[in-house]
Amino acid sequence: QVQLAESGGGLVQAGGSLRLSCAASGRTFSRNAVGWFRQAPGKERTFVAAIRWGLSISCYADAVRGRFTISRDNAKNTVYLQMNSLKPEDTAVYYCAASDSTQLRIPEMYDNWGQGTQVTVSS
Repeated sequence: QVQLAESGGGLVQAGGSLRLSCAASGRTFSRNAVGWFRQAPGKERTFVAAIRWGLSISCYADAVRGRFTISRDNAKNTVYLQMNSLKPEDTAVYYCAASDSTQLRIPEMYDNWGQGTQVTVSS
């Protein structure tokens, strides 16, 4: 059982950057994938990006492709989400989660979630 903790959120101006971290405590990531999701007030939780842990193969939502980059540091048991060229519509609580499934875009396939970190982009 992996405990996940997000950090790195905050307030940023449109066009700015943030790097979110998803740190695993207790043991090394051993699940198939780690994903990032986000949820804005009044909206459903949506897929952002995911990485297949062992192979470092990534996928992205269309809305963030080219602006966000997911990466990992095995030694630190941490997955990162580098967010560049941020837009007001990126404002949301961002969650990381672990999954054994290869269906990386589906929230229901993730069974281990962090507490979330708030990202607010002002215009």
